[in-house]
Amino acid sequence: MNEDKFNIEMRKFLKKVGITSQRLIEQAVRDAISNGTLKGNEQVDVSATLEIKLLGIHEPIEGKIALE
Repeated sequence: MNEDKFNIEMRKFLKKVGITSQRLIEQAVRDAISNGTLKGNEQVDVSATLEIKLLGIHEPIEGKIALE
């Protein structure tokens, strides 16, 4: 295995996950505030699942995001 190539590819994937997730969360929160589902001062529970079928990985990742 080429460690440098692996590291670069891993970083590309994680950057894509981070950017995509942030955009989706931001838009969903804005929409929810706009339509009254959220007030804007809550703490929202968030979860994601890392899955790599070939390696048998299926790992939920949970957290909270404070809006204020």
